[in-house]
Amino acid sequence: MEAPLYPYIPLDPSTPRGGLPAFWVGPRHLAGDDGRLYDTVADTLAGLGWTGLTIVRGRHEPDEAPMDRQVLRSTVLHINPDALRWAQWVLADEPFHLGELPVAWQISARADTSSPLAQWSAYFTPDVPGEAVADFLVALDARDQPAMPLTDPELVLDAIAAQGWLRDIDQPQAAATDPTFTSHISLGQVPPLIQDADPRALTTDADEAGAAGWQAWAEPSLGAPCLWAASFSSSVPHDLVAAFAASLSSTAPVLRRVLPEATQERLLRAPAT
Repeated sequence: MEAPLYPYIPLDPSTPRGGLPAFWVGPRHLAGDDGRLYDTVADTLAGLGWTGLTIVRGRHEPDEAPMDRQVLRSTVLHINPDALRWAQWVLADEPFHLGELPVAWQISARADTSSPLAQWSAYFTPDVPGEAVADFLVALDARDQPAMPLTDPELVLDAIAAQGWLRDIDQPQAAATDPTFTSHISLGQVPPLIQDADPRALTTDADEAGAAGWQAWAEPSLGAPCLWAASFSSSVPHDLVAAFAASLSSTAPVLRRVLPEATQERLLRAPAT
């Protein structure tokens, strides 16, 4: 018997799930991923010409009839033709957590193919708007040198301020929030397990500051669980984070059938005809 690895993802992503009506909703940063974060990102990567690698996993017990064998098939790794950048769907493989949410996509890049190690990595949990992850990947794909850092963090804050987000009063050069103070982006301490080639990322001395990276998250209400979280290791180029931030804060509505329970009362919606 063959079982799908992701039973909650429809076989045909274009088919309305359960006949649910579609809406144009906003703001984007509170709209969730429509339950299609895998499909949205995978479709983007396929359109960019990245190769999807299929991993087949299963188990065959002694004396088990062939028809009873369980086989799991999933496209979990997508690689750019130059092999310098890749994206992995890790939700099914015991991922670690950001803001108490499991990581769904990990995106990485390296400087050259002689090294198997990533120069940097970025991480996205479920309910990060798929459009923002897709725009991050489009910007990454267009970069000639995906691991070459840019040293101007103002790119990120300028991109998000242009959409009406507010710079933090106490940290105007390192943090911003949406006008409702629900979603945030900040340049600061990187959470544990975030992979980066910068030696400071391995700092364990409590008295020594590690490398700073961009973190983003949505907290529907004070003290409530996060809706989503994203983490960028310290060496992620600022222009790529800016592409994510600009898309995340975009005022353009997005198409959704499934709305996050924690934010649906905050969303403006119009039927999609």
